[in-house]
Amino acid sequence: MKKSFLLLFAVMANVAMYAERTELLPYADFEQWAVRYIKESGILGGKTVTLYAVAPTDTITENKPFKYGVNGNIWSPSNAYAKVAGVEKGSGTLYPEYRDKEHGYCCRMDSKLETVTALGIIDIRVLVSGTLFTGKTIEPIRTQKDPYQNIDFGVKFTKRPKALMLDYKAKISPENTIMIAKGLSKPKKVSGHAEGQTLIVLQKRWEDADGNIYAERVGTGFERYTKDQNEWVNDHKVPIYYGDMTQTEIYKQYNLSMGLCLPMRAMNSKGKIVPVQEVGWAPEGTQPTHIIINIASGFHEAFVGYDGNTLWIDNVRLVYE
Repeated sequence: MKKSFLLLFAVMANVAMYAERTELLPYADFEQWAVRYIKESGILGGKTVTLYAVAPTDTITENKPFKYGVNGNIWSPSNAYAKVAGVEKGSGTLYPEYRDKEHGYCCRMDSKLETVTALGIIDIRVLVSGTLFTGKTIEPIRTQKDPYQNIDFGVKFTKRPKALMLDYKAKISPENTIMIAKGLSKPKKVSGHAEGQTLIVLQKRWEDADGNIYAERVGTGFERYTKDQNEWVNDHKVPIYYGDMTQTEIYKQYNLSMGLCLPMRAMNSKGKIVPVQEVGWAPEGTQPTHIIINIASGFHEAFVGYDGNTLWIDNVRLVYE
């Protein structure tokens, strides 16, 4: 009898394992990249900067905006082409990196201090965390004052996955300091800890006659990477919680990052980037209309983090029953 029960439990475990299925997100094996060569303005030294985009394989040698959201691509990186007052610059914190013969390439995201010096007089320094997210960056970037005004967060999506799965490793500073570097002012260090992060948000969105975008939060997944992980962790799951997150333990720990106050924006039907106003938690069983996935080497607001953190990811998938 005892052996029969053990055999039954083993069969049940196998059934549960095979009941799950995973779906690789478009281009999320990171074997295809578009390579862009941006010639910076002479006032900045005139060097050529290489920028990468997770997208169909392509090589672009012109200083022109990249077209995100085409050919089935859902991703946009923290890499960007800027043109401010006629001065052109490229900024890159996300790259392909060879992993090994079995897995090919992965995606590497660095947090680093970007410095712009013009004629030895103008000195601009900003802290940029490497980030990959679903949505579009509207190029060229015209100013660093409002980093979200060029971001169309999220892509259309109507399913209800149970988790996000990925392979990852990380290099995270143990120091309890972070850097604030937002432009012309001198960078300063303050108390804090910079950590990598994965965020998944499922929303049901709608738009009113004036072009305002509203949303209910359908599901939320969240994880922080707080220390070095030198070896690859494969098939790592980030669970997605449905309904009111305030009733879960994970919300109590990370309420500001999982709540309804995230600074998300999206393009409305009139072609204007506007705030996505989350008005509450969606009722049980609500079907989403959009998904936002944001994976980054830092979690603080724009231009705040730790110069030197790195997050590597590969094979980003969604998990279903």
